[in-house]
Amino acid sequence: MSAPFSPKTRLFRVAHCKEFAPFRKYLISPRKIRSLMQAYRISNLSWFYPLNAASAAEALNEMRARGETFYYDLGDTVGLYAFLIGENRPYVLILPGGGYGDVCSFVEGFPTAVRFNRLGFNAIVGQYRVGKAAHYPHPQEDVAKMVRFIASHAEEWQLASDGYAVCGFSAGGHLAASWGVRSLGWEKYGLPKPRALFLGYPVITMGERAHEGSRKNSLGRDRAEPRLQERYSIERQVSADYPPTFLWQCKGDTVVPFDNAVMMEEALARNNVAHVFFPVDGTAHGWGVAAGTPAEPWTERAARFYAECC
Repeated sequence: MSAPFSPKTRLFRVAHCKEFAPFRKYLISPRKIRSLMQAYRISNLSWFYPLNAASAAEALNEMRARGETFYYDLGDTVGLYAFLIGENRPYVLILPGGGYGDVCSFVEGFPTAVRFNRLGFNAIVGQYRVGKAAHYPHPQEDVAKMVRFIASHAEEWQLASDGYAVCGFSAGGHLAASWGVRSLGWEKYGLPKPRALFLGYPVITMGERAHEGSRKNSLGRDRAEPRLQERYSIERQVSADYPPTFLWQCKGDTVVPFDNAVMMEEALARNNVAHVFFPVDGTAHGWGVAAGTPAEPWTERAARFYAECC
């Protein structure tokens, strides 16, 4: 095996790693300019995201060292990266963000999966349809496909398929939050209710304080229709049986208004849903696992929340 990846490794070497061949086209984001980015180093991705390059390199090394199939192509650009520890432990399905225009697994998926493995979870990163293909309810259909696939492999993978959490960031946070709504997610597709949701700087509303890129990609040309906005504004859909939720965001988030997290927390409190709200000082959006930041404790706190509530 060649030298380990480090923050100084060029993206060309990452993209052309033979172990990553099955998912090469999804690996580097922004996907639209990935061919131009290959001269960059992993650390240079901080020009696009508040990336912790050391955590990203560590995750890539672990992926390469597994020496087993961990990417599963479910068709139609939908797939799973399975970071398994077995032991009949619960799993967390991780849905990275990207404004429903990309799936930023490199930043928010792989390092978070490695962290949750160390906290005793099987971790599975989900890749869902984006761009024009992200029109509702395609992403929710994709999550249903993922959960069914995981359940069908539960015995082989030695995981507890009836005990799972869904973790989402930004637009992936909206997708995770929608999965907790009976009429949009788990019950609509005849699947088990998640035991908890972990939402990082999530897009929540499709109304006045929406993230416009996410709203445009998910609702399309009808995005100004009030009834459609309400249906996909999660703060309007929370009920008393909504899954327990761990929620965090930077107070000065410059991409998704902090009001999204506040509205969600208020909806959870109004409906007496078990939850933890972890507001963080700062303006960043896209921290993911948040190594070396004020938000870094969120993974340990989320794992503890799951144990206490579930």
